Amino acid sequence: MAKWLVKTEPSECGIDDFADAPEKCIPWDGVRNYQARNFLREMAEGDEVFVYHSSCKHIGIAGIVRVVKGAYPDPTQYHAASPYHDPRSTPDQPRWQAVDMKFVRKLPRLIPLDEIKSLPGLEELPLVRKGSRLSVMPVSEDEWQIVLAQA
Repeated sequence: MAKWLVKTEPSECGIDDFADAPEKCIPWDGVRNYQARNFLREMAEGDEVFVYHSSCKHIGIAGIVRVVKGAYPDPTQYHAASPYHDPRSTPDQPRWQAVDMKFVRKLPRLIPLDEIKSLPGLEELPLVRKGSRLSVMPVSEDEWQIVLAQA
């Protein structure tokens, strides 16, 4: 199973949204970056995912979710009223993908970005690399374990 990290604004969909409905599948949609979309395409059922809160007061890794349905065409791309609408996308040629995820657990504490940046072994993690703004990124098994050891 692969490991991932997704960035989100908790006011939109954070770890508490997953924790409040632990049996519910929540679609991870609205990703509109080609590289992040390509990573979504690689996600498979059973993969574990860190939920990283950004653009908020307390920034950092807040919990873990699991992919329960691999990539499928993001339905928001077809709806004109959606902020994620893409008029160039068609059902025959979808441009954007979504995955469904479920709650696994909240971490005992939020692991802040400054701490993540200071941890040996995470220098290659896209989250800490200068200029990386991806909302979906792979995490190696070693990086995953380093982060979990801080929780």
